This record gives sequence, C-alpha cells and structure tokens, in this order.
Amino acid sequence: MKHYADIIIAPVITEKSMASKETNVYIFKVTKSATKPEIKHAIEKAFNVTVKNINTLNTKSKKRRVGRYAGKTKTYKKAIITLAEGSSIEL
Repeated sequence: MKHYADIIIAPVITEKSMASKETNVYIFKVTKSATKPEIKHAIEKAFNVTVKNINTLNTKSKKRRVGRYAGKTKTYKKAIITLAEGSSIEL
C-alpha cells in the first residue's frame, strides 16, 4: 500500500467546494493512478475520519492565453469524498 502523501496532492479550494463542506463533502486532487480503495485508505489515515462514499473524475485540459502565448492547463484526477456523520476535515 502506498503512503497517503503519495496519493493525495492537494485539496480543491473553490467557492463551490467550500459550500459543499457543510454537507460533509470534500474535494481533493489525487494522483492519476490512484484507485478508489487507495484514496479511501489515504483520506482515512491522513485525517482520521470515516469515509462513506468516493466519486472520482478525470478533468480535461482547457485552452488558456497569456498575451500572445497560448497553451493548455494540466489535467488531473479529482476525488469527491463524502464523510460519515460526525466526521469533518479542517482545511
């Protein structure tokens, strides 16, 4: 089993993700090769909480321009974590 720091990259901190925090739903960037059981184990070990459900999705890159230079954003895997009642994570 991998160490949890190798699986969890960072929390996604947006207005929408902070609003979903009230319903025990948290969003994290994870490594592309991580599976749902590995993500569940990593979240439970890192934050000492009980995970109820996990949904994952791979984000697509978007076109971005800075002046005359054009490029694309990076792709990453996003994990949407639902915690059991009484559990919470302090971000």
